[in-house]
Amino acid sequence: MKKTVYLVTGATGFLGSNVCAQLLERGEKVKALVMPNDKAVRFVPSQVEICLGDLCNKDSLEQFFSVQDGMETIVIHCASMVTVNPDFNQKLIDVNVGGTKNIIDKCLEHKECRKLVYVSSTGAIPELPKGQKIKEVDRFDANKVVGCYSQSKALATQAVLDAARERGLNACVVHPSGILGPGDYAVSETTGTIIQIINSEMPVGIKGSFNLADVRDLAFGCIMAAEKGRKGECYILANKEVTLKELCEVLSKESGCKPPKIFLPLGLAKFMAKIMEKQAKKKGTKPLLTTFSVYNLERNNSFDYSKAEKELGYKTRSYEETLRDEVRWLKAEKNTLGTINFIAGECSPLKSRG
Repeated sequence: MKKTVYLVTGATGFLGSNVCAQLLERGEKVKALVMPNDKAVRFVPSQVEICLGDLCNKDSLEQFFSVQDGMETIVIHCASMVTVNPDFNQKLIDVNVGGTKNIIDKCLEHKECRKLVYVSSTGAIPELPKGQKIKEVDRFDANKVVGCYSQSKALATQAVLDAARERGLNACVVHPSGILGPGDYAVSETTGTIIQIINSEMPVGIKGSFNLADVRDLAFGCIMAAEKGRKGECYILANKEVTLKELCEVLSKESGCKPPKIFLPLGLAKFMAKIMEKQAKKKGTKPLLTTFSVYNLERNNSFDYSKAEKELGYKTRSYEETLRDEVRWLKAEKNTLGTINFIAGECSPLKSRG
């Protein structure tokens, strides 16, 4: 039997680093693609072989794909550029779409590559009306989703499916929802919001919902897709929909901090966001609230992930367990992050990292 090497892109990121850690726990050999001068490389497990390269430069990926004779590879493509700005961004398209096409080409060039798992996003799937659970689709159209990030993931996902259906690539796709949990040293927008709530820096909330899954469960889902995912198939990796108010209540219970007392109706929040955006545009500053952020709270965030449960063995833990672990991690890493302070089981506000 040939020895398998897992090739992981985005290994310095929140999800990618968890994928690497779980693969190592399984006794697998892991090789990670890292951008030159990426300071976050310190978060990649030390047992992982680091290979420098750039998704946008196909020639630079050759070393990453090259392995010893007699070995085979499985690629888990986690890397992507993320933005909460819905406006067109050429760099984002270059990385998320062009970079994914480069990965596809290299997989096809290297006959020892047994499989590609592409980590897309639930944002690439067209939204359904409230009350209907969003399921996997087999065609992706950038014109049917909102925001440049979601559009880029839709284009990249379709490129992967086209390669599977027309070029013979053994590839499948996973669609994670939002990512939550311990170990987010980069302090993503979601983790930053958690810190704001704990530090009592969010005096007013907004009515609306999220869909957030534990990063450890998402990493497991990616690995199971590499093991069990069917060629040309997509799998949603999500959780139950949760409101911001419910999330705040769980955080209050787990951290001892006071949640916001007031939650604005979505209509009012949208009206305020429009005013803030106009003021910020005049001043050349960043608005505190945007219409796009309100849209993400207002949209249908209910996803059907039963296909991944049945075919991949995917499962997700409760928000209570995830947030309990995240609060513990934030407490343990308070000196590293400089974002939070726990005193006798309670939190006293500190300035968040900007």
